[in-house]
Amino acid sequence: MSLPTPPQDRPDDEGRPVSTVIRERIRASGRRFHANDNIADFIRPGELDALLDEVAGQMSGVLRSLVIDTESDHNTQDTARRVAKMYLKEVFRGRYEPQPPVTEFPNAERLGELMIVGPITVRSACSHHLCPIIGKLWIGILPNEHSALIGLSKYARLAEWVMSRPQIQEEAIIQVADLLSNKMQPDGLALVMEADHFCMGWRGVRDLDSKMINSVMRGAFLKDPNLRREFLSLLGQRKG
Repeated sequence: MSLPTPPQDRPDDEGRPVSTVIRERIRASGRRFHANDNIADFIRPGELDALLDEVAGQMSGVLRSLVIDTESDHNTQDTARRVAKMYLKEVFRGRYEPQPPVTEFPNAERLGELMIVGPITVRSACSHHLCPIIGKLWIGILPNEHSALIGLSKYARLAEWVMSRPQIQEEAIIQVADLLSNKMQPDGLALVMEADHFCMGWRGVRDLDSKMINSVMRGAFLKDPNLRREFLSLLGQRKG
């Protein structure tokens, strides 16, 4: 989908918070900017560094409100900037960086058999509490002669790009499925994700043993119970 041309910045943009400038660009385009959306198209060169400075300043205010003496405490003197860098450059970078390049290959041999990729380690953060989500992802693909094939490592790169945002697992797995489906156009696509949620183990009920498992089945995996059974059976053997 082509994006509308971003509006020109206002003459008085200089001196305003860069987050305000980026937010106004997104709103002017009619696009949303939810926690698990990618907004890289609206960030111009140099603005990510400016945004890091802004977030670090805001995080310093959070630490002050938590009554932490960052001036005297040698352990937290640089915490605000470290946290800002962690959010923008690491755990949430899937919001701010464009989709990683993925080379696609034609299905020259007309492959039409089940392929399974995984387990892929996935890391994210719960958008409710910003607590870690860490788990595994398995992907099943049933290609057809017109499908685009991608390199094995690219499944992990695309999954990481989607997961490196504040997420809830139910939406994250659908975003990964949509991305792979649009890119590969397979006859069938299946995903299973199993993850630990620190918002349950670290806080709240503090249950360290509970995991969340969910799946997405599309195309042939949804229509053909034998194919679905084969995928889940092979996946069960690998998980065991």
